[in-house]
Amino acid sequence: MKILILGAGQVGSSVAHNLSSEANDITIIDTRSDILRALQDRLDLRTVTGFASHPEVLEAAGARDADMIIAVTNSDETNMIACQVAYTLFHTPTKIARVRGVEYLGYPALFAPEALPIDVLISPEEEVTNYIQRLIEHPGALQVLDFADGRVSLVAVRAYHGGPLVGKELRHLASHMPGVQTRVAAIFRKDTAIYPDGQTVIEVDDEVFFIAARRNIRAVTSELRKLDKPYRRLIIAGGGNIGKRLAQALGPRFSVKLIEHNPVRARELAEVLDNVVVLGGDAADEELLIEENIENTDVYVAVTNDDEANILSAMLAKRLGARTVMSLINRPSYVELVQSGIIDIAISPQQVTIGALLTHVRRGDVVAVHSLRRGAAEAIEAVAHGDSKTSRVVGRMVEEINLPRGCTIGALVRGDEVIIAHRDTVIQAEDHVILFLTDKRRVNEVERLFQVSVTFL
Repeated sequence: MKILILGAGQVGSSVAHNLSSEANDITIIDTRSDILRALQDRLDLRTVTGFASHPEVLEAAGARDADMIIAVTNSDETNMIACQVAYTLFHTPTKIARVRGVEYLGYPALFAPEALPIDVLISPEEEVTNYIQRLIEHPGALQVLDFADGRVSLVAVRAYHGGPLVGKELRHLASHMPGVQTRVAAIFRKDTAIYPDGQTVIEVDDEVFFIAARRNIRAVTSELRKLDKPYRRLIIAGGGNIGKRLAQALGPRFSVKLIEHNPVRARELAEVLDNVVVLGGDAADEELLIEENIENTDVYVAVTNDDEANILSAMLAKRLGARTVMSLINRPSYVELVQSGIIDIAISPQQVTIGALLTHVRRGDVVAVHSLRRGAAEAIEAVAHGDSKTSRVVGRMVEEINLPRGCTIGALVRGDEVIIAHRDTVIQAEDHVILFLTDKRRVNEVERLFQVSVTFL
């Protein structure tokens, strides 16, 4: 595909990195020539320096024959205008825009085809908020990713000493939990992917990805680690867009405190957040955390705009006795450093957001994509179309499908039914197929499997 990316910030750079490795023709536009030069040195792409919403800049970047525009500059207004220009002057087929302002998102009529011609709206704050909320709802999970409108989930947990299944072969999982359907999709051991089968033995500290219906997540987690008690008491550090959204979502169900260092912002939040205690102060203030009973806190989540502040305050909270600490980290190199150290969960907004964008880039009928393992792996939900003559998957058992190496089919969703995939499971037309791919470089092979062709046979 020929894709224009508008904005070379953290999200734009992450998108360019993901898409340029998949044989796409990528051009990225930004006003900062030094950042563009650095990107061009690392990635196989073109760059154009200029304002992303200006028609002559878009034309110079190749907008006339572009398949897609992804507008992810730091300005909502620039992103929206760029999509309007692309539609009016260049008839670009697909237009994706990052819009963060709730002042815009609160008026869906703005984004109707007859108004602002934006095909897909991406709100990183909303994506990250939902991601953190799922982690809090499932204690002990490193990742919880939903498919098929939440009917089935892919969950990552770290295997702990004493877990009933740790040290045993995977084939024992069914006998441990009669009546609970699940499938281990992948295991990462010391950052190396292991293709699981019935004889695979789970070891302590393995990162295990399993697929199950949402109602069975807690039962499967209990096989791999001591089951954590449900979270009740939360402290959120940072009252920006994400902190505010989290407090609004969790306040009615949990005991929530929010720390905001800006006194004006703290007063504003106190006026609009019901069921939330808003505290003015520094989240890295040891006395404040002790005063607020940090040692009895189930989850401390740092979501300020400052990576260093998030990391340091989360480390302090952990040292003072917080049960689980999470930190929002924008720099990918920082995520690598802190994950699985003192901080329990490092959250990368780019990796959370990239899946929403990749969903619209994938060929075939792909309805959901989640980027995993810092972009090295992917989980994909694809819809099987056609019949045994026109499709490579419909009418075939899982063991008959020519899956690329490192790819597993974990589950099917057929209507409201969740079917955990086994070797003899037959895929039917319109099934939603959940796949796990440990090597993202083979994603094109997965796409081809789900493309219908009248000349297949």
